[in-house]
Amino acid sequence: QVQLVESGGGLVQAGGSLRLSCAASGSMFRLNAMGWYRQAPGKQRELVATISSDGSTNYADSVKGRFTISRDNAKNTVYLQMNSLKPADTGAYYCNADGIRLFLGGIPFNSWGQGTQVTVSS
Repeated sequence: QVQLVESGGGLVQAGGSLRLSCAASGSMFRLNAMGWYRQAPGKQRELVATISSDGSTNYADSVKGRFTISRDNAKNTVYLQMNSLKPADTGAYYCNADGIRLFLGGIPFNSWGQGTQVTVSS
């Protein structure tokens, strides 16, 4: 099983910054796309940003120009730099990863982290 562990959430004032990290651990796997999603109270989980294995990125319109997703393939880690934070960015942020388990001919997997809370005060 491939596990994802997020860190870096917290309480910040509007206009501030936070950096989230998500590290994947396990054995015999290769990561493909990784991404960040968020869920505000009473709302559905929504995509924030994704990054492919070759570094191509995709962002929700609401975070373009403020958030930057990046990854360190050597560390199996994805990051989300969040600048100019707004109260509307408040929510639980979840890491997601697609990949392949490198045995039995290759078994695809999709994993979620446990979430990290981001709270932006006005």
